[in-house]
Amino acid sequence: MESEFRRLPSVDRLISEERIRRLQELYPRASLVELIRQYLEHARLAIAAGNPCPSVDEIVESICTQVYALENPSLRPIINASGVILHTNLGRAPLSEEAISAMNGVANGYCNLEFDLDSGTRGSRYVHIEPILCQLTGAEAALVVNNNASAVLLALTALAKKREVIVSRGQAVEIGGGFRIPDVMRQSGAKLVEVGTTNCTYVTDYAQAINPRTAALMRVHSSNFRLMGFTHLVTLDELVTLGRQYDLPVFDDLGSGCFLDTTKFGLDAEPMVQQSIATGAGLVFFSGDKLMGGPQAGIIVGKKQFVDKLKKHPLTRAARIDKIRLAGLVATLIHYLKGEAVSKLPVWRMISAPLAEIDQRARRWAQPLQGLARVVEGETMIGGGSLPGGTLPTRLVAIGGEGKSTAQALSERLRCQKMPVVGRISGNMLLLDPRSVLPEEDEEVLQALQDATANLNPTR
Repeated sequence: MESEFRRLPSVDRLISEERIRRLQELYPRASLVELIRQYLEHARLAIAAGNPCPSVDEIVESICTQVYALENPSLRPIINASGVILHTNLGRAPLSEEAISAMNGVANGYCNLEFDLDSGTRGSRYVHIEPILCQLTGAEAALVVNNNASAVLLALTALAKKREVIVSRGQAVEIGGGFRIPDVMRQSGAKLVEVGTTNCTYVTDYAQAINPRTAALMRVHSSNFRLMGFTHLVTLDELVTLGRQYDLPVFDDLGSGCFLDTTKFGLDAEPMVQQSIATGAGLVFFSGDKLMGGPQAGIIVGKKQFVDKLKKHPLTRAARIDKIRLAGLVATLIHYLKGEAVSKLPVWRMISAPLAEIDQRARRWAQPLQGLARVVEGETMIGGGSLPGGTLPTRLVAIGGEGKSTAQALSERLRCQKMPVVGRISGNMLLLDPRSVLPEEDEEVLQALQDATANLNPTR
């Protein structure tokens, strides 16, 4: 092992290597020296663990790879042709031009985030958005934090710590990525009391669980699954009526959150925020980056007496929203106030796109590919933990047919283009869905398809 340590080259030896010297055109010498030192330290630990010493070439290659990665960040734009509009892995909702412009505006310099221009004194970041949310939802007060899980955690910590919150057993759901609503709730210090069964919960189940330690009744929207068959759910109206009887607030976690009537677009009904407020929920929680179509945020609207307590809680500062997302969120909400959400927000443009238009675009995508592609009927999913099972009719460009390996190879080629295009594989075909792609991205899709399918023989 001692000889392996001695084989490690010095920093001076490595910095004098030709490939490392060329890197100094991209990266400062001092930073390169630090990268080399870090690498050598990791190498010593690896040798101590019984691994052989890497060669000089291996070390140089690793350093070069790190520098090139710094110059070409891995997070980059892509085109989502997967057929899932709110694809969590692909960043959920794309933003409107107005939201992007608003975010750029506050990112370019200083802004009056917490400064009152009239008085010249310190202000609150929430004054920029609270009136808009109240106008849209009919709520008395509002607060915005960094995501919906934070919103729920904050409310339960501030209002129910060391007390009990009653929720239906059928609503103790997992929201994806291993994150479970019961776990989030327990982190608040509140005791979760589950009532009813997985498929049936009644008002009497809630009533029988109420005791002096009860802080709130809670409804959690099953936004990413649907119970079928013999079921019974307590309505929000029933829960609010029970809460009033016992002087308990009702918390309504909508998950996705929606301001528009989804049935008008051929989809199942999704709970609307303004309906929850009108019904009498004390606090309503929802996301900004799902059906609302804005940047990531957790939005809380409801009664002033509860929101005021949240604003004063220390956890609010830890979970607060930054200036850039706040600006994008305000711009997104203004689309709803102006009645232009369907024409301006990409999510709703995709949802409302006529099937005839989708068909025309799909045929345009397929035409240059000749025998490699055909247009077939399909379904687009909304995704993002909203409208479980709800789909929209679409037209798909199906490419391949010579075995699954061909579809996988095409998929990989498309992902490696200058502007990556992500589709989905079904059987032996690579499927591309124009509904989850904005029309203004079509030229980039066509170029990517042309480059990815070059030198491929048409299927027979």
